[in-house]
Amino acid sequence: MVNAANTDKDFAWFQAHLTDDVVIENVSDQYAQLAIQGPNAQQILQRLTEIPLDSVRFYRFQTDVRICGVSVLLSRTGYTGEDGFELYFASNQAPLLWEELLKTGSDLGLVPAGLGARDTLRFEVALPLYGHELSDAISPLEAGLDRFVKFGKADFIGRDALLYQKETGIPRHLVGFEMTGRGVARNGYAVCSGGAEIGIVTTGNYSPSLGKNLGLALVKSEFSDTHFDILIRGKTVEASVIPYPFYTKNYKN
Repeated sequence: MVNAANTDKDFAWFQAHLTDDVVIENVSDQYAQLAIQGPNAQQILQRLTEIPLDSVRFYRFQTDVRICGVSVLLSRTGYTGEDGFELYFASNQAPLLWEELLKTGSDLGLVPAGLGARDTLRFEVALPLYGHELSDAISPLEAGLDRFVKFGKADFIGRDALLYQKETGIPRHLVGFEMTGRGVARNGYAVCSGGAEIGIVTTGNYSPSLGKNLGLALVKSEFSDTHFDILIRGKTVEASVIPYPFYTKNYKN
């Protein structure tokens, strides 16, 4: 499941790395996905299916689950930091499931959520977003995702480059920060220390859950546990490095 804006880019990457007699087909147009997220997600969805949703654990899935008569691949996953489900199904069934979900969950507060709301939620729990905390110019070691890099494997694409970076020193680190001065950091703002630029904000926003102006930044490693400034409209505003994720996830184990 790829970010929709990167479908062509990801497909081209897979095509460029095919081995042996592997064939890849892009079937994106044949499928749709809906995500139902939040503390009432299970209760709402349970009204529309006979399978016991308690049996579906976090990061697990079930195939051919019937919801409103539609065959769905159902996974207990999401991009919000809350419990919930993602539904994958034939694209021509999207209007039906959309309407049924909203109708069924109306008494429990179910409403549509756009990309702005989703981005705030994923940011509070520090889930990385491609083009921000992830890119073809940011290594997983720099992004704090080293737990996904298994050097014990015999080989994988990029292994030598990552091993070299690990052995010689990771030049940048992703850090969380809180604005101690007045201002909201945004993606692309410069991070400075002593008048010199030391990094860049990858995501910054007001956190509705915590009532603070927070951010994530990719900075030179020697500044990853200190104070620094964010350049906001030509003025430096103080910020302090803090641990992330900022918000405690409520995923079902």
